[in-house]
Amino acid sequence: MRTGSEPTTARSALRARFWLSVWGLLWAVVGTAAFALSGHPGWAAACGVLWLVITVDLTVVLRHIRQGPHYQPGRDVPPYRPPEGGSRGRS
Repeated sequence: MRTGSEPTTARSALRARFWLSVWGLLWAVVGTAAFALSGHPGWAAACGVLWLVITVDLTVVLRHIRQGPHYQPGRDVPPYRPPEGGSRGRS
């Protein structure tokens, strides 16, 4: 929910997330190969699953980077009103 107190220049750290994903991808590939060659199929499979997760994350990050900046409401847009009915989650 938008409260109106968000920083006006807030941006997602997609470039940092991209480079961290690349670093993790390299380690996952090397780990998969090293464990497979050393005869540890369980660890190789674990690194392979991590490799898959990192690849999906990297794909999402690249998609978001290519989409470019999204619309951000300016200072003249009032904050959203809180939902009616009081606080959620209270008993």
